[in-house]
Amino acid sequence: MQAKVSILFYAKRAKATTDGLIPIYLRVTVDGQRIEISTKRYVEAGKWSVEQGRMKGNSGDAHSINTYLDILKGKVYDYQKELVHEGKQITVETMRNKLLGTEVRSRMLVPIFENHNGQIEALLNLEFAPGTLERYKTSLKHTIDFLKWKYNVSDIDIKKIDHAFVTEYEFYLRSVRKCNNNTAVKYIKNFGKIIRICIANGWLDKNPFVNYKAKVKEVERAYLVQEEIQAIADKTFATERLNQVKDIFLFSCFTGLAYIDVKQLTRSNIGLGIDGGKWIFTNRQKTDTRSNIPLLPMAEEILDKYKQHPQCLNEGKLLPVLSNQKMNSYLKEIADLCEINKELTFHIARHTFATTVTLTNGVPIESVSKMLGHKNLRTTQHYAKILDRKVSDDMKMLKFKLSGCSDRKTLFGLVNNPM
Repeated sequence: MQAKVSILFYAKRAKATTDGLIPIYLRVTVDGQRIEISTKRYVEAGKWSVEQGRMKGNSGDAHSINTYLDILKGKVYDYQKELVHEGKQITVETMRNKLLGTEVRSRMLVPIFENHNGQIEALLNLEFAPGTLERYKTSLKHTIDFLKWKYNVSDIDIKKIDHAFVTEYEFYLRSVRKCNNNTAVKYIKNFGKIIRICIANGWLDKNPFVNYKAKVKEVERAYLVQEEIQAIADKTFATERLNQVKDIFLFSCFTGLAYIDVKQLTRSNIGLGIDGGKWIFTNRQKTDTRSNIPLLPMAEEILDKYKQHPQCLNEGKLLPVLSNQKMNSYLKEIADLCEINKELTFHIARHTFATTVTLTNGVPIESVSKMLGHKNLRTTQHYAKILDRKVSDDMKMLKFKLSGCSDRKTLFGLVNNPM
């Protein structure tokens, strides 16, 4: 509904000057609320028409002042049209800002998003990984494409972003971009960070994400079973490069370290642990959380093997790690040669450590979580799913406790109050 705007010029007798001149004021009323502004023009009391809101007579002064008042009146209506054209609500505040020339500068979404990405780029490899920058660059591209698709604009005032904008953006990602649930939620989450920056800076009064809910669906995480790990370990490849990738992959299987954390390992990360054995002491780049891992024999053997490798000596690293892209490319070849029917990637090694190497062998999930450098146990539960073998072992213990129970009362008593 359009706001009702009325205009009135009046002489304010209470502010008359010492020589008897009365200032003329402009009063703009928007839906019953007033704005009063001095026109910087003065008139003698007897020459002002209260009924007409104009100066009486046809003198040069009267003509000049009345023309000026007409111009001011025209400006008010022009400002009203501008606010409608800009899609802004006509209120006392917006009209006052127009009249006084103190209108708050619009803050546009894309420059804010670009500034955020620029800050990440400036802190690359210090606080942020290259992958993080790429994700936000892609998120910005999707946001710009959405603006063109939905509104046919290249940018938007952040004050126009509301709940409908967020839900429409999610629809766009799922329908036009064909993103699956988790990918769409990830991009919306990235966009949400930009909105939180706007709110924190006081640029937005309302959070458009209020009442918006999007849930990440748990994905079945791939991992290697013991036989598959053994098949890779026993295989000797024709090329040294494949053997090198195999060793580094196995190292991650027995330490749980992600690709970037393996790549950055140096001699300073190896020290003596509480048990007197060799441990890895490092901070995960992704979360900057401490990860202390006792070296298992297989991992220690691999480190010894590459002590004198030229790349390690030149770069001061523990292992000659290739780019993530090349590692994953060679791992696909390794999977084929070892007849492993899985999409083998370097990150599967981390899942394998959490499941086959640790949990399956009875390592408590709390210890696994600490070695993986997780901030909470729920994250570990996604990585370290409870395997059928673990369920089987747990049920065998229950069967053992229940053995020898003959009556149902005792049986249910044991189930409800296990030993």
